Amino acid sequence: MASTETTGTHGTPRAPGAEDAPPAVTARKAARPGMDDLSGLEAGLDALETVTVRRTTVGQVLLRKVLPPIAAVLLVLLVWQVAVWGELAPPTKLPSPDAVANALAERWAAGDLFEIIWTSVKRGLLGFLTALAIATPLGLIVARVPFVRAAIGPILSGLQSLPSVAWVPATVIWLGLSDSAMYAVILLGAVPSIANGLVSGIDQVPPLYLRAGRTIGATGLRGACYILLPAALPGYVAGLKQGWAFSWRSLMAAELIASSPDLGVGLGRYLENMREGSDMAGVFLGILLILFVGVAIDLLIFSPLERRVLRSRGLSAGKQ
Repeated sequence: MASTETTGTHGTPRAPGAEDAPPAVTARKAARPGMDDLSGLEAGLDALETVTVRRTTVGQVLLRKVLPPIAAVLLVLLVWQVAVWGELAPPTKLPSPDAVANALAERWAAGDLFEIIWTSVKRGLLGFLTALAIATPLGLIVARVPFVRAAIGPILSGLQSLPSVAWVPATVIWLGLSDSAMYAVILLGAVPSIANGLVSGIDQVPPLYLRAGRTIGATGLRGACYILLPAALPGYVAGLKQGWAFSWRSLMAAELIASSPDLGVGLGRYLENMREGSDMAGVFLGILLILFVGVAIDLLIFSPLERRVLRSRGLSAGKQ
């Protein structure tokens, strides 16, 4: 029996029952593979840009943030106690952790522990804020004015490398044994660090940002406030952290050397008093309190600020 076979418009055989597709439908089918590839590419890019925010549990916070420093402190205490048990040094030179804890309890019972700490913390924070108010415009001027940068830039770098304790004799002669001498030492130590940090941050700002700012009229002071400073925040915050470290170190050096009843007793003065009395447990307590305050300020103020700045720029995604 002869079979019936149908052909297309150009004589091409086709299956029985098939109908000719309109030209527009044929064109869409031909273009569909490319469109599917483009849709897949867009979906992949969207997936890359999507940041999954997961709520951190209490257990994760304890494991990542609390447990490591506690373990480190316990390890230091263990090594310290082992050194005492091994009699690596006489008790007059290496007191035990118990002796330092007793010295802390004595200061607590005397009721002057917080006064000693607050005297130094108040000076350090006030001096740092003053240094911040001076160093920020100075850093902007040095970064943006070539003549000023050539003249003052090397001086700022030199002052930053100069030990702060070297300024104590001069400031005592100039200003006497007063709080003004303390603040002067802090400023001389912190201002160069903050200014150099800001200059470094501005140097890393892409020129495109500045051109875009000029296009929308953000020039002069407005450009500095709305373009330069926000764009230079990572380097600026790093300079702030270093500036606080210099402020605290400078203050401790000034309190160690300068002694006057009018100055009160801060942590540096307390440390020197314990040294004069050959109270090694008190000396260790003073060192630990100075370390504790410096670390606490960094953890409570500067580390969260740095994380927030980096996270806002997508530089710390996934870090908690």
